[in-house]
Amino acid sequence: MGLPLAQEKYTYKDYCGWDDDTRWELIDGVAYDMSPSPSVKHQNVLLQLAGEFREFFKDKTCAVYISPLDVRLPEGDENEEDTGTVVQPDLFVVCDPSKIDDRGCLGAPDLVVEILSPSTAGKDLNEKKELYRKHGVKEYWVVMPYEECIQVFLPGKDGKYSLAHVFADDNIITSALFPGMAIQFKDVFVKPKEKESKTKEKPQGKLTDAPCGKSK
Repeated sequence: MGLPLAQEKYTYKDYCGWDDDTRWELIDGVAYDMSPSPSVKHQNVLLQLAGEFREFFKDKTCAVYISPLDVRLPEGDENEEDTGTVVQPDLFVVCDPSKIDDRGCLGAPDLVVEILSPSTAGKDLNEKKELYRKHGVKEYWVVMPYEECIQVFLPGKDGKYSLAHVFADDNIITSALFPGMAIQFKDVFVKPKEKESKTKEKPQGKLTDAPCGKSK
């Protein structure tokens, strides 16, 4: 279904009034359709990562959340209803409980994980990457499920994101923001025991030309 109203910019108030079954994100007032739904491989990777994060944070004050859950990112002292940015990261960590309410998260998470899909890869690597940097997300993970690697971006002294680590193969995934986190890479990309369907989704080519290799 298309947008309920045809206009150049939308707000969180508009977003809350959309009652169809389509999932949307708003970035600087621009609406992005989040269909089609993620692939089975995408969901498998998300579930594995969510389990690892839940185990790590179970006795800590920070909390882990997964999509679909709204993260509203107002600009400065902008009224929440007027904000033009509402996103649904695949997985995120919030250490300030005051940011969590019944609607989701108001303000930037501390760590965000996005798992690329053929339909969302460009947005995750460009618009959302810049959005998270601008709003102060301290660590941004980009997971490439078909290339089987994870890129981790951290802000430098100039505030810009730089590629800090690339995890693949036999690496142990770590976090600069959360010392002590150690996730076996192969546990994230574990193959289901049952045989894979012959009709599974096969994207045309790689989702990105970014390098995938061992961690720095």
